[in-house]
Amino acid sequence: MNISFRNCLVTQVACLSLWPILAFAQSSDLSSNLANCKAGRDTCDRSRLSQSEVTEVALAVHRQNVVNCRHGYDSCDRWKLTEPETIALDVADHQRNVSDCDEGMLSCDRSKLTPMEASDMAAAQQQRNLAACKDGWNACDRSKLTPSETEEVNIARRQLNASDCAGGSEPCDQAQLTPVQTKETVSADLRRNAQNCANGWDQCDHSKLTSEQAKQAAYSEHQRNLSECRNGEDTCDYSNLTAAEAKSLADAEHKRNYAACLKGYGYCDPSRLTVDEAQGIHPKN
Repeated sequence: MNISFRNCLVTQVACLSLWPILAFAQSSDLSSNLANCKAGRDTCDRSRLSQSEVTEVALAVHRQNVVNCRHGYDSCDRWKLTEPETIALDVADHQRNVSDCDEGMLSCDRSKLTPMEASDMAAAQQQRNLAACKDGWNACDRSKLTPSETEEVNIARRQLNASDCAGGSEPCDQAQLTPVQTKETVSADLRRNAQNCANGWDQCDHSKLTSEQAKQAAYSEHQRNLSECRNGEDTCDYSNLTAAEAKSLADAEHKRNYAACLKGYGYCDPSRLTVDEAQGIHPKN
């Protein structure tokens, strides 16, 4: 009798201790089911919803349908919208179509435009084509230009061509330049070449330099070489240094070598030390 009572008591205690875990698991499962129902997932089990949750799910599903309709998704069910929501959707759809037409998008439905909107769309399309023709884009359709627009485009294209030629850019059509533009292009080309030579760039043509430009280019080249020699770069050409520059570099290298030998830090060549320097570093006993 005592054994049976103890077994029963142990069983009750075990059940009571597991109850919070089971309750938490059930609560978590119910919350997960509620989220699935709100999201319209197939895993939703509506039979497990409370009356308040059924209402909550219905509102969430309705709001999602409104959003789907506003974005034009196929999942939109217009029949489930209220009258104010349907009106707001019609207004939004119309405005979106007007915007698509103004921007020349394929989704534009011209049949839904009002006469005034269609007129504005045509004007916007004409301006886009005019801009494309001025900039030389492939989308340009010259057949749609008015005579005044054609002349406007021709002027813009000549100016753009002159700018390309002066900047050394492609495409440049020299034949379309006026005498003044040709002169400006030649001057710009000479200035650009002088700068290339002064900077040591490959696009330098020394034969096009004036006497003054050649001197400046030679000076810049000499200064670059001197800097490269001072920095110990492999592009240094010691043969182009003046006697004073070579001596200055040699003195600087001698000081560096002595400091390296003295401090024991850096490359040291003892053979290049003077007798006094060598004795100062390694005095005789």
